[in-house]
Amino acid sequence: MKEKATSFDIAHRAGVSQSTVSRALNNSPLVSKETRDRIVEIARELNYQVDKNASNLRKQKSNTLALLLFEDPTTDDSLINPFFLSMLGSITRASASQGYDLLVSFQNMQSDWHAEYEDSNKADGIILLGYGDYSAYRSKLDQLEEQGTHFVRWGAQDKAHPGVNIGCDNYQGGFDVTNHLIGLGYTSFAFIGDNSEDAPEFRARYQGFADALDKQGLSGESQRQINAHSTEPSGYAAMKAMLNDATLPRAVVCASDLIAVGVYDALREANLRVPEDVAVVGYDNIPISGYTTPALTTVRQNTTKAGELLVDTLIKAINKEVVEDYLMPAELIVRRSCGAQ
Repeated sequence: MKEKATSFDIAHRAGVSQSTVSRALNNSPLVSKETRDRIVEIARELNYQVDKNASNLRKQKSNTLALLLFEDPTTDDSLINPFFLSMLGSITRASASQGYDLLVSFQNMQSDWHAEYEDSNKADGIILLGYGDYSAYRSKLDQLEEQGTHFVRWGAQDKAHPGVNIGCDNYQGGFDVTNHLIGLGYTSFAFIGDNSEDAPEFRARYQGFADALDKQGLSGESQRQINAHSTEPSGYAAMKAMLNDATLPRAVVCASDLIAVGVYDALREANLRVPEDVAVVGYDNIPISGYTTPALTTVRQNTTKAGELLVDTLIKAINKEVVEDYLMPAELIVRRSCGAQ
């Protein structure tokens, strides 16, 4: 007896995903007319019949949100950037307050994290955390969008990105913390953090830093930049490299608090004091920033509000309400590490 054709058979013949077949057969506007016509023709050739029970099941809501975390290099076994730990708590509370369970999963660039969460009824939508350079996984976001999956991403603003984005004003944060140092009388600066297109959040912080200096006529020789990832060892290595140069900047702006902690270690090892010899500021206001010696001046991204916005925006999208990108303000947190001139 000949086996009954499935949507996977159609997908294989048409060279598309199974979810695209499902949407085409349900006249979804997310599928182009050319693709839909091709799929309908193949379905007719295979004498395919839609399983109404399965179709109805897929349309049911799971009342679950999926949170996909990208693994970060860390000095412990968590593989979670400490900044995202506080946001994870906020997202969990916000989900529960709106009657949703939260499915948390680690993902990396090699894994198939763009699997069909909604089509398999695992979750009604996806929150992406830690995917700073969205261009590296643009094809997967495009597939999520093609499938009609509801998703929202935390990260740098970019008009070209697929989906909805919630982020913080990294440019203004970089500008404000640098301007604060300028106001204290510092005239020689360094920025430690990746300034490439692969790190759009760090790059925006650097651009704010550079523009604050330029506005006061302090760009050029008074300004340096060294690439570093958001880890303590990377900040330590960058500061060690700077210590080997002839001229030491009087103020160091770090793209993250983790980098700043590594900078502290390198300066302490060289018998240099913060802020007496070198002022240091960070970014993110992770818990350790208030307990370093001296306490670290930094920039706060409101993780409580961020978690609430991510959940609220995603649920609105699931309910077919209009949603749009949102840029949160950054807040300067002044502590002892920048001292006074």
